Amino acid sequence: MAKDLFDENRSGGKEYTAKDIEVLEGLEPVRRRPGMYIGGTDAAALHHLAAEILDNSMDEAVAGFASRIEIELFPNDILTIRDNGRGIPVDPHPKFKNKSALEVIMTTLHAGGKFEGKVYETSGGLHGVGASVVNALSEWMEVEVFRNKTGYKMRFERGLPIGKLKETGSANRRGTTTTFKPDYKIFQGDLHFSPSRLYRMVKSKSYLFRGVEIHWKCDPSLLDDKTPAEDTFHFPGGLSDYLASEIDNKTTVTPRMFSGRSEQNGKGTLEWAVAWTPLMDPFLSSYCNTIPTPAGGTHEQGLRNALTRSLRAHGERTNNKKTAQITPEDVMAQAVGMLSVFIRDPEFQGQTKDKLSSPDAQRLVENVVRDHFDHWLAEDPGTADKLLDFVIDQAEDRLKKRQEKEVSRKAATRKLRLPGKLADCTRDAAEGTEIFLVEGDSAGGSAKQARDRATQAILPLRGKILNVASATAGKLAQNQELSDLMQALGCGAGAKYNESALRYERVIVMTDADVDGAHIASLLLTFFYREMPQLIKNGHLYLAMPPLYRLVHGSKSIYARDDKHRDQLLKTEFKSNAKVEVSRFKGLGEMMPAQLKETTMKPGMRTLVRVQVGEEDKKETESMVERLMGKKPELRFQFIQENAQFVKEVDV
Repeated sequence: MAKDLFDENRSGGKEYTAKDIEVLEGLEPVRRRPGMYIGGTDAAALHHLAAEILDNSMDEAVAGFASRIEIELFPNDILTIRDNGRGIPVDPHPKFKNKSALEVIMTTLHAGGKFEGKVYETSGGLHGVGASVVNALSEWMEVEVFRNKTGYKMRFERGLPIGKLKETGSANRRGTTTTFKPDYKIFQGDLHFSPSRLYRMVKSKSYLFRGVEIHWKCDPSLLDDKTPAEDTFHFPGGLSDYLASEIDNKTTVTPRMFSGRSEQNGKGTLEWAVAWTPLMDPFLSSYCNTIPTPAGGTHEQGLRNALTRSLRAHGERTNNKKTAQITPEDVMAQAVGMLSVFIRDPEFQGQTKDKLSSPDAQRLVENVVRDHFDHWLAEDPGTADKLLDFVIDQAEDRLKKRQEKEVSRKAATRKLRLPGKLADCTRDAAEGTEIFLVEGDSAGGSAKQARDRATQAILPLRGKILNVASATAGKLAQNQELSDLMQALGCGAGAKYNESALRYERVIVMTDADVDGAHIASLLLTFFYREMPQLIKNGHLYLAMPPLYRLVHGSKSIYARDDKHRDQLLKTEFKSNAKVEVSRFKGLGEMMPAQLKETTMKPGMRTLVRVQVGEEDKKETESMVERLMGKKPELRFQFIQENAQFVKEVDV
């Protein structure tokens, strides 16, 4: 925030030595900063713990070593996940002779069998931190391993081993069982495992790998909805089964969905299912190595490209001239789909793996899906034509909406008759946009260079605008500056004010940090208060807070909002005998664009003051506006006489 910008370098002359460097060992970094590993400490992060352990079992299934997974929820948020895979290794680790491999995996970040690809060709637990992170964020965890007809058990509390690995005797089974309870010193508040959320997670995993059978069980006392206490999932049809259940007999554009599965000789495996229906909200659920990727990524881009290029090619073959206008956005506008890929060494953005970034995934999906989609379209030309016409309709609808927005914005700009004055933003929708009202062409020039062209518009105003509180309706209508302002905003004024027509989400008054600037700001506020009160009421009007001073000493540069802030910074941020160069900005136009951007215009760095009028303050506000800005000069003179004694400094 801008406050941090003005108050930076607070450390002053404090000594900074090696003893100030803190070294966190083992799993302590996870407990200190859980958000870096699981995305936060909210409900989503809590359930991410279950997903990490379940993903390890799914990796065993995908690798062909497990065929059955069980997940069971007990009271007090105790969760057990077991599989019939190979079991976590329990022999001594080569690098840690006095520790079993199990202990190393559960207590060491970046320890696992998924880095070189020798044990797992494809896996979801990519970084070797999943099990250890869950261990670190659990009040306790118990791991049972069954290997070579022998059972082993080890307990951990908040990431630390409680004793050594124990042998529990002979057992005629194999696999790993992990039981844990989340640490509610980490996950504070009213957070608990949700049976329905876990149930959906288990169900989605079962669709992603046809060869696995997953058993769900939950203590009946925890259920308060339609979630069953027990269920078994096994879907030989994979994603097409899942999508069919989601569509649930709704009318689709094509009589059959486009689905398929392909194994690419060591390059990877992918499966997809897509249907088009105007009766459902569109969605594309994607996964990589059974890990959900809600933010999409390269595999989704490959699917979109493949579908679009195949449809364009079909349109060209049938001489449909409208085909050239379709985009991936049009193809997916009314599509519902599922996409799952299994690849070696996937690259994700972030530890929570919300988005896939592997370039190979895009090439793999695009090449394979396009080949299959070309054949799918060729098999039934009538269905292909019907789908193409449907997608072209989506494209024409998109282009029509865009044209309407452009016409609306261009019309407002033309009415200004000031072709170089309004520097409009490029975003069509009002959401996320803002217009800065600045005084003069000089400040306008700096602001235009400092702005974000996509979301920030600049409207320079010439000097002090008309005082609407003391002007007649005729003068208001004839005033060019206010007419330009109203046309730029596009929402009308007075009784004709139309909130939905407002072309910007925020209207920001940005004037110089001096008396003249304050006067211009007060005139603008009076205009909005009298002519567009709903704009204020709905939270659209703001005041920018540019600095008045810049304080420089050596390489240190700090900005001050006003005289008081300047004096405070001189005392707190610099040594008493330091020769600080204090420069005062005569106006926004004098500031370099980079300075204006970092102090006043850039979100996250600036300070904005929202203008509001409370319901209880209406009478007092109206009285003050009339007294200071109204038609009776004697009221202004009276106010000056009453308050002159409080003036400490006159800016001349």
